[in-house]
Amino acid sequence: MWKTSALRRMIPALLVLMASGAMPDGASAAECRKSEFDNHRYTVCEVDVTRQELRLFLNDPDNDRPLGSFDNVDARLGAEGKILRFGMNAGMYHQDRRPVGLYVEDGHEIAPLVTREGPGNFGLLPNGVFCIGEGRADVIESLRFVREAPACRFATQSGPMLVIDGALHPRFLHDSDSRFVRNGVGTSADGKKAWFVISETPVNFHTFARLFRDALRTPQALYFDGNISRLYAPALGRHDGGFPMGPMVGVVDDG
Repeated sequence: MWKTSALRRMIPALLVLMASGAMPDGASAAECRKSEFDNHRYTVCEVDVTRQELRLFLNDPDNDRPLGSFDNVDARLGAEGKILRFGMNAGMYHQDRRPVGLYVEDGHEIAPLVTREGPGNFGLLPNGVFCIGEGRADVIESLRFVREAPACRFATQSGPMLVIDGALHPRFLHDSDSRFVRNGVGTSADGKKAWFVISETPVNFHTFARLFRDALRTPQALYFDGNISRLYAPALGRHDGGFPMGPMVGVVDDG
């Protein structure tokens, strides 16, 4: 029998696990939890890339049309005998949902890397690439991506970078009044963990980036998008709808 004191020490951890929607060891879903930082609320989903299958999704391979929604991704996976356990929009796109920058799916480059400065958040250099390789995932600044040419089974480019080698993007302002619901991804130095975050309240870039640097302690982090930020987290009873999306990222499991 366990001692009463030992059981008492375990109860808070068990309650956090239940409240977070985390799955037991061996499960293949992202561990999603509610979090608060600097008086703003977030949902944080942690993925262990070494034991969870992480993919990007854009077009239906049967007709080359954009999938556009988590429901369509899940339906497509059903043809493989698999299901979507977690999903998030993952990069900026044009009106026809073509990716703005680099996009690689299952080893095939669909859109090229863009390194020039341009309008909007994507062109606020430095921007970066979220790269899913063999047993790891990394956020990589775009010019470094060119130099290192990592092997990515899946990749999506977005911008701006939020955290670069542990430092905030140099053009972020602490008191900026540009506040939106935002989402993005940060990765661990060893590439084994990825944290996908969506804010529940409007935040500026500086605050959002500090969540990754100071709370999650990710050395690299990348902004995905703003007003169209969406999350699919069944463990939390969350399934965001709205206008069709471009690139999406998700954790895949056997059905």
